[in-house]
Amino acid sequence: MQQNLVSIVMGSDSDLEVMKQAAEMLEFFSIPYELDIVSAHRTPDKMFQFASEAHTRGIKVIIAGAGGAAHLPGMIAAISPLPVIGVPIKSSNSIDGWDSILSILQMPNGVPVATVALNAAKNAGILAAQIIASSNNVVLQKIIDYKNSLKQQVIEKSNKIKKS
Repeated sequence: MQQNLVSIVMGSDSDLEVMKQAAEMLEFFSIPYELDIVSAHRTPDKMFQFASEAHTRGIKVIIAGAGGAAHLPGMIAAISPLPVIGVPIKSSNSIDGWDSILSILQMPNGVPVATVALNAAKNAGILAAQIIASSNNVVLQKIIDYKNSLKQQVIEKSNKIKKS
């Protein structure tokens, strides 16, 4: 079994539907990952232990999704030396997702969280893969191929529209 390189965490199992998109992209790029629920508010001791130890377990990037007050990505970033990608999630107690977006995006200087769009865990998975690709040529080639496939899809759609 390969060493997990990315950790995907979320504040609640209600976030799983969104966060699975990150896992799917990591699987697409053949990047081993782990998936867990780590609540900043309900399990702060677990969150602190996770954030302070992830790098010692070989994790290279953390993707953290949260809705509502969305403290999880920022709290992990405050503790961990690893890059953290925050996924704001529109939750049942959310203010159209803006509370989550701003909670993750508006981090103080010295505690960065790379933030993707609302519910955009797919982009978080791609960004994590790109971070891994900076030191892994196999993943780098997969990213290049993926970007080329996106380009090819647009060209094909453009040609199809021109013909109609």
